[in-house]
Amino acid sequence: MVILPRLIQFALITVKKMGIDESHGLSHALNVLHHSHAILESELPTHPYLEEQRDVIYTSAIVHDLCDKKYMDEYYGIQHIHRYLVTKTPLLAEETAIVEKIIATMSYSKVKVNGFPSMGNYMMAYHIVREADLLSAYDFDRSIIYNMYQKDSNFTNSIQNAMNLFEQRVLQHNRDSLFITEYSKCLSTQLEQEAKTRIENWKSIL
Repeated sequence: MVILPRLIQFALITVKKMGIDESHGLSHALNVLHHSHAILESELPTHPYLEEQRDVIYTSAIVHDLCDKKYMDEYYGIQHIHRYLVTKTPLLAEETAIVEKIIATMSYSKVKVNGFPSMGNYMMAYHIVREADLLSAYDFDRSIIYNMYQKDSNFTNSIQNAMNLFEQRVLQHNRDSLFITEYSKCLSTQLEQEAKTRIENWKSIL
C-alpha cells in the first residue's frame, strides 16, 4: 500500500496535536493494522473480493482512533481525517466515505448500543477492522496506561479499574459473540488466556 507511510506520518502528527496518549496512539494503530492484515489474509481464500478493499481496511486501521471522543469532538476528528484522505491519498470518494463510516461505528460501545451498521459490500471489511481493534484490547497494560493518563488515577486505582474493565467487558468478548471470523475467534481465545496470566502476574507483583 503506497500511501501507508503517509498515513502513519499523519497519525503521528495527529496524535501529538490532539494529545492522544500511548494507549490509543501510534503503537495501538500499528497493532490494529497488523491484526487487520492477518484477518484479511485469512479471509481472502473465501472472500477474494476483499483484495480490492485492502486500502480501505488498512486506512481504517491506522486512523480509527484519530476521532475518538475520549480525546476530542468526534465530528471534528472525522472532518480532520476526511480532509487528509481527500487531499493526500488516492482513495476514491466512495472509499473515503466507507473509511469514515467504519471508524464512526466500529467501537465496542457503539456496537453494544446500535449493533452492526449496514455496510453493503464492505461489511466484511468493517468486521475485519472492528475485530482487529477488539483483539488489541486484550493488552492489559494498555488499559492501565489509559487509566493513568485519562482518568488521572494513581497506579493502584488504575490497576483496579483495568481489572474491572477486563472482568466486565474484555474477557466477555467471545461470550458476547463479538467475533465472526474464525481467525479472531481462535486468536481471541489465546489472548484471553494471556490476559488472565498477565492479571495474575500483576497480583503477584503487588
